[in-house]
Amino acid sequence: MSAVVLDGKKLSGVVRDEVKARVSEFREMYGRVPGLDVILVGDDAGSVVYTRNKEKASIEVGMRGRLHRMPASTTTAAVAEFVASLNRDPEVDGILVQLPLPRGIDAATVLDLIDPTKDVDGLHPSNAGLLLLGRGMPLVACTPTGCMRLLELAGSKLEGAHAVVVGRSAMVGKPMAQLLLAANATVTMAHSRTNDLRALCKTADILVAAVGRPELVRGDWIKPGATVIDVGINRIASEGGRDRLVGDVAFQEALDVAGAITPVPGGVGPMTIAMLLANTVRAAELREQRGSLHHFGV
Repeated sequence: MSAVVLDGKKLSGVVRDEVKARVSEFREMYGRVPGLDVILVGDDAGSVVYTRNKEKASIEVGMRGRLHRMPASTTTAAVAEFVASLNRDPEVDGILVQLPLPRGIDAATVLDLIDPTKDVDGLHPSNAGLLLLGRGMPLVACTPTGCMRLLELAGSKLEGAHAVVVGRSAMVGKPMAQLLLAANATVTMAHSRTNDLRALCKTADILVAAVGRPELVRGDWIKPGATVIDVGINRIASEGGRDRLVGDVAFQEALDVAGAITPVPGGVGPMTIAMLLANTVRAAELREQRGSLHHFGV
């Protein structure tokens, strides 16, 4: 029996409709629309496409979207200064610095300067720390929050389930593990150097593959009936000279074993941008609420 294929493109449309409604309510309440500002340094082809899509998506849901392009020769100090100007701009609710940055620019320095209340990528140490501690209402990285919505779509029972997250990046693996822990799953974090990774993956009720290795997870690595979330996006050469996109999971093999699985493309990818939009409107709402409390002396 084939696994249920989780349609991230369709679910992302649902999320965008939710955001569009919230933007409309926000405009009526505060007389403005949420604003997302994206910084692109250099001319990496993939990053150009991603940032244009983010700008376009924000405009489509009624927000103000702006893409700021800086040359690859830009210094860390220049990017930091521009981030500081966006921090001060009252019309800016969300700031995203497109990664990876060109060589010679200190990404950590730049990201740490983003106002945590505008950090819609959820990468500032303050937001990451609040997520780890389970305190407050931090802005959380977009891809993991999108994965959680996909697990909800799959009807996966998270409480008491064993979840294995393969990958330990700050953007996906670590926040994904924290979100699963918050949902009362029992979480094991693994990576490409984990001993007997195949055996570990086979114990997972929920398997999240986010290690960046094409088709690393084979069909016989998967527990029958498990829910598989494939975060990987890898471009590989195929016959005929045309590249194709594959995930970190061997999709066709996994179809015969898993209970539910995300495809690549069309699974996690569309959800990442949708959750970026959701984070931006949420950041705007929180900023206005804090402003109201300050106005009343709270």
